[in-house]
Amino acid sequence: MDAPDGANTAWMLAAFALVLLMTPALGLFYGGMVRSMSVLNMMMMCLSAVPIVWIVWVVVGYSMAFGPDIGGVIGDPTTFAGLRTLFGHFGAGGADTAAMPLVGTIPALLFVAFQAGFAMVTVALIAGAVADRMKFASWLIFATLWAILVYVPVAHWVFSAPGLTAEDGGWIVTHLKAIDFAGGTVVEINSGASALVVAVLLGRRAGWPKDPMRPHNLPFVMLGAGLLWFGWFGFNAGSTLAADGAAALVAANTLGAGAVSMVAWLVIERIRHGRPTSFGAASGVVAGLVAITPSCSSVTPIGALAIGAVAGAVSSYAIELKFRWGYDDSLDVVGVHFVSGVVGMLMIGLVASSSAPAGVDGLFYGGGLDQMWRQAVAVVVVLAYAMAVTAIIGLALKYTVGLRADRQHEMDGIDDGQHAESAYDFHQPRGGRVDVGR
Repeated sequence: MDAPDGANTAWMLAAFALVLLMTPALGLFYGGMVRSMSVLNMMMMCLSAVPIVWIVWVVVGYSMAFGPDIGGVIGDPTTFAGLRTLFGHFGAGGADTAAMPLVGTIPALLFVAFQAGFAMVTVALIAGAVADRMKFASWLIFATLWAILVYVPVAHWVFSAPGLTAEDGGWIVTHLKAIDFAGGTVVEINSGASALVVAVLLGRRAGWPKDPMRPHNLPFVMLGAGLLWFGWFGFNAGSTLAADGAAALVAANTLGAGAVSMVAWLVIERIRHGRPTSFGAASGVVAGLVAITPSCSSVTPIGALAIGAVAGAVSSYAIELKFRWGYDDSLDVVGVHFVSGVVGMLMIGLVASSSAPAGVDGLFYGGGLDQMWRQAVAVVVVLAYAMAVTAIIGLALKYTVGLRADRQHEMDGIDDGQHAESAYDFHQPRGGRVDVGR
């Protein structure tokens, strides 16, 4: 209980808004990638993550993620349930008193909302792997269960540092001491691994891979990528919880990794396919942003360029694995988010510098392999946990309410079949007199 810092609070209000923007921006990014008969469904799946996660977060999710630690595995679900202890104190007439619950130097309730934005976009990321073929009602149930059973525990392991919101923290940050500043495991690997499982359980889209399923609106994709990049500054720099020099370095690293990853992707695309594309540019930006998410506090700007370059190049190859291995990850959640998340986590073990806020040296800076094995263990554990629990949730839904939409809905357009709507009216009006000049 204390008075919040005004400057830090103002910055975090802006950062929260930036993070919240990322979920509808992802809907625009994904919506442009699907066919015209699926765009509304995709945007609905992304946007629905906002109310689902917020309800879960208020009732029990935040407390399970950031409450007092129980065995390093989960937070106490009763401590902050309903956020009842995090309002602060208001005097006569609703005036704000000087003292209120804080996380660091900002109001605790602002931290709650900021972290909820992370959970929202993580849930929405999975939607990209199930485009064109999942029942919307089943998605709502899946998203709710996944947020509680997969996202929340991993968030506790990684984000709940000792002394942040409780005396003890989750086991990855406290005991393993792996570095994941803003969610390489919690957000990217978690969602990417889960997306692969659900895509396999659903099966391939009707006609894939024989039928062309090209993006229907590339300007949507480019705009969505730009808004995601904008929001990512709040995502990463906001995770410092302060308007300070660390936030400035994190912001610079976020800019650099996204920029060089775009270039790397386009170079590989030009070499392999003869032409750089706008779709490749947008995907390259996102790959770099994903990779710098866990590492932005532990590397110098040069290290950020190295991470972005590797992420862009590797992910440009990885998106084609689905054709070789036969899994239908519709919008490349695995190839971009999972793969680049792994790149970002592991490269901390190589290019981390003690001159950065995290204060750890990687192999290339004389730190040996100590940090590398810690990063690798975090990656493997989160991967295994996410895949196992997602499989249980997916199988339970598949054999009860069902996962897949009706085949006729897939063929006619899932927008019409699931929502009785269409994004575009392609039919010209017929009949009637046309009054010219009116």
